[in-house]
Amino acid sequence: MKNLRIYILLLLFTPLSINGLFAQNLKWWKPSDSPFPTVDGQYWSSEMQDSLFRLPPRAEPLVRKPVWNLAKNSAGLFIRFVSNAPQITVRYKVSGNVAMSHMPATGVSGVDLYAIDSDGEWHYCNGRYSFKDTISYTFDKLKANDGYHKLGREYRLYLPLYNTIRDLEIGVPDSALFQPLPKMREKPIVVYGTSIAQGACASRPAMAWTNIISRKFDRPVINLAFSGNGQLEKELMGFINEIEAKVYVLDCLPNMTGARFDSTELRKRIIESVKSIRQKHPNTPILLTDHAGYTEGYLMPERQKLFEEANKNLAIAFTQLQKEGISGIFTLKISEINLDLDAMVDGTHPNDYGMMQYAEAYEKKLREIMNEPKGKVKTQIPIRQRREPASYEWENRHYAMLDLNKTEPTKIVFIGNSITHNWGGKPLNNRIRGASSWQKYLEPLQTRNFGFGWDRVENVLWRIYHEELDGISPEKIVINIGTNNLHLNTDEEIVEGLKMLVEAIKIRQSQAKIYLLGIYPRRAQEQRVVSLNKGIKDLAQAMAIEYGDIGTNLLLNTGKIDEKLFSDGLHPNTEGYELLGKAIFNILKN
Repeated sequence: MKNLRIYILLLLFTPLSINGLFAQNLKWWKPSDSPFPTVDGQYWSSEMQDSLFRLPPRAEPLVRKPVWNLAKNSAGLFIRFVSNAPQITVRYKVSGNVAMSHMPATGVSGVDLYAIDSDGEWHYCNGRYSFKDTISYTFDKLKANDGYHKLGREYRLYLPLYNTIRDLEIGVPDSALFQPLPKMREKPIVVYGTSIAQGACASRPAMAWTNIISRKFDRPVINLAFSGNGQLEKELMGFINEIEAKVYVLDCLPNMTGARFDSTELRKRIIESVKSIRQKHPNTPILLTDHAGYTEGYLMPERQKLFEEANKNLAIAFTQLQKEGISGIFTLKISEINLDLDAMVDGTHPNDYGMMQYAEAYEKKLREIMNEPKGKVKTQIPIRQRREPASYEWENRHYAMLDLNKTEPTKIVFIGNSITHNWGGKPLNNRIRGASSWQKYLEPLQTRNFGFGWDRVENVLWRIYHEELDGISPEKIVINIGTNNLHLNTDEEIVEGLKMLVEAIKIRQSQAKIYLLGIYPRRAQEQRVVSLNKGIKDLAQAMAIEYGDIGTNLLLNTGKIDEKLFSDGLHPNTEGYELLGKAIFNILKN
């Protein structure tokens, strides 16, 4: 009986998780704990004083009060971190109403958690939530690691769309890894818009079309959409012009219909807004978006007239801008958005289905504008990776490349995987195997090492799309990539991926001479490599670029690899790198 009483007391006073398992002690992190900015989608981080707002404090006296109040909503903001935790808990407070009549609490005030595995694939995390004085989300029974290592994966936490939040904390078990990641450094897509772009009426934050676009391009989106108040105001344009963007999107027509804005005023604001951007950013693309319409327009002709007039005025303003010689401007037409009958919650605001239709239309248009096509096979879909963080952090090396591009010129860019990565040169690597060869043959040619361990064709495509060739003017670009695709893709798929990669490089570095190298031989796959290299050679000839097969220097007369030139049947040793260095030098020296 005594033992039974002790057992009951233990049950009463031991904290339990919701699913009945014993809860672990959690360690908590909040954004202010980091020495670097961690809130993506927030441009003015240094001025925010730990607030999760979308405009800096100095905007308050400059913009209208409704705009400032809406700027306190965290729409479009997200936080990245790496963890191997089996349980992730998020808690925070909000200052406004938890839900709206036409939008659920999960969209107005909730959060969303997505994971990116080691191969760069996205995964959705379902969480249990509680909307009380303190809102909490618990993501439990998570697969802690992927198959490559035990150092977790990246997560992205999307913040509420229509509420102001404070006291945000993320908790993981004491024994788990938790590493906040700094803000992404690529140029963002900047969106100035209305309630639709802010996120009404998505069922959860990640389903706002701006956040879908952020995932599709793996790039930050600065959401400067203000419900009912996207009116192309010069005060907002002033702040927008402070941002160095990849593309500026102006999607304000739904807030500029009817008596408030006659045709003259609407066209004037469109033209002045575009000229304002073009004066500060002469070459950055600007996308002007049609009013997407109302799904009840046929049965309510007055409503249909509103959006038809707005789109007519946009077309007139666009034509005038073109006649005045304003270049780099584009339109997204209502016919391209093409919202379905069932895409709206209330005839005006998209549901999740409508948000996806918006995102798909924007993706197609933005890929055209940004020259970032995506194919159908795996090798043609740009994607990041994090397969060996114990050796190096892939994203850190990417940013090191961007930094070097700003500070040091280069004549030759050498793109590759771990074989190139471990050869030598900058950025420095703690696993260099071919340093003497690099210094002898490649350093004198001013070659920069763009090799990333474990990279596949699609990973290099991601890097090219994310500005690794920006800011430099190399004379020659050498490509050797594809060996890590051998166990996943057919030869045809590898060649198709290389074709898209070469096209992407040509667009960004049209003056450079491109060399496409054959795949190096590897143990037990010598014959396949020979066959694949025939396809790569044919591709090089078809695209009028140079081809080289320096890997033959690592073969015996039998066609098998010379084992004494390799460390593991794939990576060359010092002697192997010596032969490769001499061979590539003879190709590049002239």
